[in-house]
Amino acid sequence: MRYDLVVIGSGPAGQKGAIAAAKLNKRVAMIERSPLGPGGVCLHSGTIPSKTMREAILHLTGFHQREMFGERHREKRKITMHDLKRQVAYVVEHELDVIHDQLDRNGIDLFRGDARFTGPHDLAVECAEGTVQLASENFLVSCGTKPARPANIPFDGKRVFDSDEILHLESIPRSLIVVGGGVIGLEYAIMFATLGVRVTVVDGRERILEFCDREIVDTLLFHGRSLGMVFRLGEDVIAVEHIAGDRVAVQLESGKRLIGDSLLFTAGRVGDTERLNLPAAGLEPDERGRLWCDENHRTWVPHIYGAGDVVGFPALASVSMEQGRRAVCHAFGRTFEGCRHMPYGLYTIPEISMVGKSEEQLTKERTPYEVGIARFREIARGQILGDKLGMLKILFNRATRKLLGVHCIGETATEIIHIGQSVMAFDGTIDYFRDTVFNYPTMAECYKVAAFDGLNKLGFDGEADRDDAQECKVAEEAVQLSEAAAEMAAV
Repeated sequence: MRYDLVVIGSGPAGQKGAIAAAKLNKRVAMIERSPLGPGGVCLHSGTIPSKTMREAILHLTGFHQREMFGERHREKRKITMHDLKRQVAYVVEHELDVIHDQLDRNGIDLFRGDARFTGPHDLAVECAEGTVQLASENFLVSCGTKPARPANIPFDGKRVFDSDEILHLESIPRSLIVVGGGVIGLEYAIMFATLGVRVTVVDGRERILEFCDREIVDTLLFHGRSLGMVFRLGEDVIAVEHIAGDRVAVQLESGKRLIGDSLLFTAGRVGDTERLNLPAAGLEPDERGRLWCDENHRTWVPHIYGAGDVVGFPALASVSMEQGRRAVCHAFGRTFEGCRHMPYGLYTIPEISMVGKSEEQLTKERTPYEVGIARFREIARGQILGDKLGMLKILFNRATRKLLGVHCIGETATEIIHIGQSVMAFDGTIDYFRDTVFNYPTMAECYKVAAFDGLNKLGFDGEADRDDAQECKVAEEAVQLSEAAAEMAAV
């Protein structure tokens, strides 16, 4: 069978890429090897299950009401894995129906089976009914990633498990050692700590979440420690073993020995490409199974594109969707106006989100910036929600007042961030927040409070900076007019 586009993998990148091609009246096929159906890791073992589990934990523990009503305000005294998995199953089933409906409405052929390249333009798909041969002018490889499983870690899926296996636990452990302080590790670590589990996080780096604002990360770690979490940073794991009593022992390079009921290993993910036979198509993944792509997500084989987690950072579902659309538009010669300012969200407890540059980046670039901060405890809605830890930071240029970055931690941070993202998209200034009326009481009011805080820091120097910026702008416009006049005279 011949197609205009064959998509390998049905996660966010594959779905949106396939639908974009179908909207261009192209014949599209999608291949998914999982017996669970389309949706990829995002739907079945990653984003959707983990975020659903997080919300279930917050609800069942009465987390948001603890500040006002104390520990007695709980939906359930003894929370089980069954409670959490029941909610996950409900949400996953609903999202799966949505995906099937979208694929059907757009006329996309879905093949269930294992795909492997047999040539640059040919695929063999091992389905339950037999082998199906597909040929296509273009391919989109969006097969995602899987957890790294080093040979020296004794995985058993019960006491020692990865982030895919955590959803299959029969019971909630009393203590948990998390190896890997990245996004996935921290999200699950704080979820279980919120349930009352004794959690220890081990990471070889002295500083975790290096891409985040340092003050934001410090706030998260402070909250984690308040839940009883222990962070062993700058510590490398040299051995993991099962010991008597169904427990796990972790030996650190420093000589420390950690004992726990269970261990979650989340130190990295690798591209799920080993079964695709990429060399037959002229491709070679890197040592972590990932594909190199250019800015249009085309690999070094011109008709094969890559999108989603398999191409590496930032490995976000939202960005993967954008990548899938961009790749397909380029493949079929259509222009694509992408998003200039991508938001980043971490579903820890509390949430973290950011867009634009950080203070560290601006300092390194020697950009004159100022910071406006609003703390949730100062916001009426923050008090109503019981969030006294959260805060919003706005970074803006001292001279032009243009927004450079927004960083947030706290309740609904991943929602709040989009206001700053929108203003940045239109090259807005911090004055917008000062002059805008927000509903009261809302979390959006944080922007106004942060704007006043930042503008107050400018004082008279800020007015001088703005005057200097205006003079520079006038001078630049004068030069441009002079050059234009010279060109006209030459003609």
